[in-house]
Amino acid sequence: MKLAFLGATGTVTGSKYCVSHDGAAVLVDCGLFQGYKQLRLRNWAPLPLAAGSLASVVLTHAHIDHSGYLPLLVRQGFRGRVYCTRATQALCELLLRDSAHLQEEEAAYANRHGYSKHAPALPLFTRADVDAALRLVTAVDFDTDFSPAPGFTARLSYAGHILGAALVRVAAGQHSIQFSGDLGRPNDRIMRPPSIGEPADWLVLESTYGDRRHDSDDPLVTLGRIISRTVARGGAVIVPAFAVGRAQSLLYHLHLLKASGRLAPSVRAYLDSPLATDVTDVYVRHRRDHRLTAEQCRQMCDAARFVNTPDESRRLDATSWPIVIVAASGMATGGRVLHHLKRFAPDPKNTILLTGFQAGGTRGAALAAGAREIKIHGDYVPVRAEVASIENLSAHPDYVESLEWLAQFPRAPSRVFLTHGEPSAADSLRRRIEETLHWPCTVPDYLESYEP
Repeated sequence: MKLAFLGATGTVTGSKYCVSHDGAAVLVDCGLFQGYKQLRLRNWAPLPLAAGSLASVVLTHAHIDHSGYLPLLVRQGFRGRVYCTRATQALCELLLRDSAHLQEEEAAYANRHGYSKHAPALPLFTRADVDAALRLVTAVDFDTDFSPAPGFTARLSYAGHILGAALVRVAAGQHSIQFSGDLGRPNDRIMRPPSIGEPADWLVLESTYGDRRHDSDDPLVTLGRIISRTVARGGAVIVPAFAVGRAQSLLYHLHLLKASGRLAPSVRAYLDSPLATDVTDVYVRHRRDHRLTAEQCRQMCDAARFVNTPDESRRLDATSWPIVIVAASGMATGGRVLHHLKRFAPDPKNTILLTGFQAGGTRGAALAAGAREIKIHGDYVPVRAEVASIENLSAHPDYVESLEWLAQFPRAPSRVFLTHGEPSAADSLRRRIEETLHWPCTVPDYLESYEP
């Protein structure tokens, strides 16, 4: 068996791992790179192997940095099957189509306004490319063996993190590899804790927060405090949020704040993302995959007004009363949140609230680092609004939660590979695992490969 790292090395995006054995190859995850330009340029280059040679793709979950390269893979000649859980299949259909729509829309906007360096500006992939990719997707149940390629056996186990997220165990010949994908947390209000990892020779583990602890404060209290102080000065709270997972968590927290009286009924909340609206419906339909009851799902949906049309979205920018606007995307890389940032970021009455990891090179990372201006649609927008963060809403474990999950393994893997983390986070987690559990750890580089 051979394992090649085609992404998520030195960065938290672009997850792709190729497992090959006896002439067959399986790709675990097929994500886009995000953030710094030098990473995003990799999305425009062919995969460093023949796409047509892959027998299949197995997805850990639907986030674009794990699934978004699929349309490009198919364009390059991939014709195998794409395996994932049922909820991931439903979410991929929404996320990939939305991503193509946004790219087509942004390319058209750039061409109309002439701010692109390319003539004409082109989308990375189109809705037709997405349709071709979705025809290859096959859903499999949790904890059920299947064969993604001749001589291979695979199994998906519950990972938490977001709806449908899975641990992936791949075995071929005498060897096996467990992939954590993006791991969930033990005490999330919506998602159940991840399953205990199955025995495997190697473990590929995410390290997003490998160098830090999450804030011990209850995110419900922190969210209520940030909204209250913004409302007191007559401002708006703009929350860039991932349409999958984070938006639903924020809706549920807003419901809890209103139900407890900690958020005044006069404060209006809006979910300004047609994608997040559709995703929320998937959460309602797949209740077996999370903690919420039918009644709690209804309460989550009632916590904010869902904004669908562009005209409704634009009208939010004209409001003068205190409001909370939750809009995609989570790192402010695209979507309707950009228009809200252009409108509200220059006013010190307002707050921009970051609620998750901000990859280097994104607008979210610039805001978190204290940037006094950000570039949106070719223009520089001054940032005078308060910029606040709630890290404890993260769907990724911190290093203590990761170590606690690892300690439950029935037996130690012979090697752990740490990916999906900035260099400092991955190296910090490597050191902690080696010193605490005494397991050999490696932080691989881009395009490196290993054999047992």
